[in-house]
Amino acid sequence: MHRRRFLATALAAPRSIFAAREPDIAFVTEPRARLGVASYPFRAFIESGHNRERDKTKPGMDLKDFPAMVRDKYKVRNIEPLDTHFRSLETAYLHGLREAIEKAGCHVINIPVAVRASLYDPDEAKRKVGFDTAKKWVDAAVTLGSPSIRVHIQGVRGVKPDVARTAESLRAIAGYGAEKNIVVNLENDDPQTEDAFFLVKVLDAVNSPYLRGLPDFCNSMLTGNEKYNYDCVAAMFKRAYNISHVKDSEVDNGKVFRVDVGKTFAIANQAGYRGYFSMEWEGEGGPYEGTQQLIDASLKYLSA
Repeated sequence: MHRRRFLATALAAPRSIFAAREPDIAFVTEPRARLGVASYPFRAFIESGHNRERDKTKPGMDLKDFPAMVRDKYKVRNIEPLDTHFRSLETAYLHGLREAIEKAGCHVINIPVAVRASLYDPDEAKRKVGFDTAKKWVDAAVTLGSPSIRVHIQGVRGVKPDVARTAESLRAIAGYGAEKNIVVNLENDDPQTEDAFFLVKVLDAVNSPYLRGLPDFCNSMLTGNEKYNYDCVAAMFKRAYNISHVKDSEVDNGKVFRVDVGKTFAIANQAGYRGYFSMEWEGEGGPYEGTQQLIDASLKYLSA
């Protein structure tokens, strides 16, 4: 796509796709079957040339080994692999990864990705870089059998988040996702560029069944405002479809922020949410025991 055609395509072509199709995802109801485990909490262990948070003092683990670990340790069959934990996007690598996932009896339920450009950059050519990167991950999701990706919205120095430009970019990305039956999710993650109510404006502007919210239980609590956090979570669950991130706490600059997990599950239930709950531990202690605690809490509230 020539960069001068990018805006026209974003505004026009995908709309017919949105009108014609809805995501085709079969939801499960058994509590444990709705759980997943994200690779992000295990970033210190994952071996990949793209993983800058690998801690060489800890034992290494290839992403291909992650599904079997999750199955054996947690009795969970769903994984959420982070983009930087992939060794490459080459076809042979992706097919080998899918083979390892299927051999473990597991499934990919979402892939969190960064698109290496701001989707609201005033420079259209730079926004197109984000679009092109997102397309590659949509294709990877197809290969791995993942129903969705999560697109991170990064900032631009000196530029405030812009709803209109972000919506233009995501309309094009979601349109490509619609062609492949891959949902594109937005997460209340970065407080500057992914504030929940900014995302709500973008989601409502695009108004596509292939662009949805990914509610994170605790990210918005980093403001220190408890009411604001639950308002954010409620707004996101109203626009969520297939994936959310479970946390009971986060540590930021040495300070621990906690949320009421039961209250957050109640918010999800009130919104009629039927999708997966992916364990994305970020609290005190270590990821192995922390993930188990989140699984235990999730099963408690989903079984209530």
